[in-house]
Amino acid sequence: MIEDKDFQERIKKAERTAYRAAFVTALASILLLITIYYPSFSFGVSNTEVLAEVEADEDRIENGIHVRTGLKEAAGLMTVVNNCTNCHSSKLVIQNRMTEERWNETIKWMQKKQGLWELGDDQKIIVDYLVKNYPPQKKGRRLALTDIEWYELED
Repeated sequence: MIEDKDFQERIKKAERTAYRAAFVTALASILLLITIYYPSFSFGVSNTEVLAEVEADEDRIENGIHVRTGLKEAAGLMTVVNNCTNCHSSKLVIQNRMTEERWNETIKWMQKKQGLWELGDDQKIIVDYLVKNYPPQKKGRRLALTDIEWYELED
């Protein structure tokens, strides 16, 4: 009889443990479903706070360089980022060093052939930024070859 009583207590304890596990599982499932079907639902952190954090991180400047794009920090940077990197990589901007005239011609071409919108007053800001920070680089000639034994080509 004592063994039956001990066995019965163990069964009751196992049942309580099973009920607790089932409750915790059900609660976790409900929270998971809420998170999946209502992503805007949050526990203490608003979406605007999260968005502000992400935007601040995207516009971070380190050592004078805009981290996300690699462009130099200077007046007009964000105008360039907002207008130029919507359609193409900032690397394309960095590698194409041009004069003011050539940048303006390129912008006209992009508007005519590539669907670029009218920039208005932003065009001057963009071109000024690009000319100041990414001017044409003078490419010097290589050094003259010396001590070369030349030969004549035969027809």
